[in-house]
Amino acid sequence: MSEMRIIGLAGWSGSGKTTLVTKLIPCLLGRGVTVSTLKHAHHGFDLDTPGKDSFMHRAAGATEVIISSGKRWAILHELREEPEWDLSHLVAKMSPVDLVLVEGFKRDAFPKLEIHRIANGKPLIHPEDPHIVAVASDSAVAGATVPVVDLNDIDAIADLLLKHAVKISTVAAA
Repeated sequence: MSEMRIIGLAGWSGSGKTTLVTKLIPCLLGRGVTVSTLKHAHHGFDLDTPGKDSFMHRAAGATEVIISSGKRWAILHELREEPEWDLSHLVAKMSPVDLVLVEGFKRDAFPKLEIHRIANGKPLIHPEDPHIVAVASDSAVAGATVPVVDLNDIDAIADLLLKHAVKISTVAAA
């Protein structure tokens, strides 16, 4: 792939989005596709530990704190009353890869695979969201207007993601 591509996984809480992502990543890597993920959190979250130096730097008012070691690095960016960043601005901060899998941002206009579990008792998202390109489900989906694939068929899901992923520049322009 020449330019980063993006596709989302959308579904109600408890549908198995995170579990599916953790199965898809090794499958895609095995195909030679480099992958990064972007996860939207609905509530505040913290990656830092109270009492640690980086936490105290951020608590003191730093806008960004970079934590670095021989194994990894991370940037913590405190919004400080700024509005939440949109998908295109967040993706622009990412290092280049072949494919970005997005969990969340289900209201944004980019292609998404819906994850649906009948046991959740929740309605499908896809009839209302024109950006749902397929549904991965643990059961038959009556009246589906998009392709439906078995939730346990990781190779078929990977095929769908690669087929429907779009260039990042397309999403940024939307």
